Amino acid sequence: MQPIKRNVLLNPGPATTTDTVKMAQVVPDICPREKEFAGLMKGLRSDLLKVVHAPEDEYTSVLFCGSGTINIDVCINSLVPEGKKVLVVNNGAYNSRAVEVCQMYHIPHIDLKFSVYEQPKLADVEKALQENPDVAVVYCCHHETGTGILNPIREIGALAHQYGAIFVSDTTSTLGMIPLDVVKDNVDFCMASAQKGLMAMSGLSFIIGKTDIIKASKDYPTRSYYCNLFLQYDYFEKTGEMHFTPPVQTIYATIQALKEYFEEGEEAKFARHHAVYEAIHKGLDEIGLETVIDRNIESGLVVSVKYPDTPGFSFEKIHDYCYERGFTIYPGKISTTNTFRLCSLGKIYPSDIEDFMVVLKEALNA
Repeated sequence: MQPIKRNVLLNPGPATTTDTVKMAQVVPDICPREKEFAGLMKGLRSDLLKVVHAPEDEYTSVLFCGSGTINIDVCINSLVPEGKKVLVVNNGAYNSRAVEVCQMYHIPHIDLKFSVYEQPKLADVEKALQENPDVAVVYCCHHETGTGILNPIREIGALAHQYGAIFVSDTTSTLGMIPLDVVKDNVDFCMASAQKGLMAMSGLSFIIGKTDIIKASKDYPTRSYYCNLFLQYDYFEKTGEMHFTPPVQTIYATIQALKEYFEEGEEAKFARHHAVYEAIHKGLDEIGLETVIDRNIESGLVVSVKYPDTPGFSFEKIHDYCYERGFTIYPGKISTTNTFRLCSLGKIYPSDIEDFMVVLKEALNA
């Protein structure tokens, strides 16, 4: 077999993968309704709980076929009882996506907006809960991937529980990278997709949440057929299978990626990602490029870089120059400031960043 060209992806997912994860997809064809394949998914669902230290007697994981946004759709349309509303703690693009899902399903909601440059203010969250006793779901991203801000989900979850609501956190870009304990962090439901922190392939997403709440949601208004959480959970419990056709090869890749995750270890893996993040900041400082988020509230996974104040600067030309040399950079998601993002996801190392900075400097000079 010829070596597979290695690209260093500095976008916020899909992430750079190992060759062993890539090759895990090359398997004999199998019908996903076979008991053998159902057994693989059962093991995968159990292992996902271990990543976030979720006790199996309280939590379960439910797999879906789709990108990470399917999880936002599923949680919001499935977990809101009749006559109740959602409080979205919103300081960026991905929390705004949850607001859009509420709007599409005509679900009553509060869009509690904060600056995209800051963490949410807990006093404002508590005030909204005090004034709206009909809030059943509090929703907030763990990590606003558009900016790199890490949100105080443990504290937000505690407030949700204090006022009788459940807490749903979008952990798409932290799960498998920043250590998460759903019990200690007051998270009733979290979510991710395989191509992010687990460093597998696109096409498989999953929700980890409290089993008793999923069972109770059977009696909530049904707003979607394909994206109903109880329906998918119930089908897994009865048959061991996804209700609809799963992404077979992606599941094989995810099982391999999880094996490699446990081999590397939670703390060691985050330390590696953080070292890459530090190398990004060091390289940017040396080149003279500015960042936009206070490092005290950054996640250690995403750096938002200001466009240089240089006549004729073109992100597209810089992107293309880097891409041709094996490095992928990504546009920013701050509507008021022109930025691009450099991310420390994936199987990459500080040495990759040192190599990238040489190319980026060349690109800027060119």
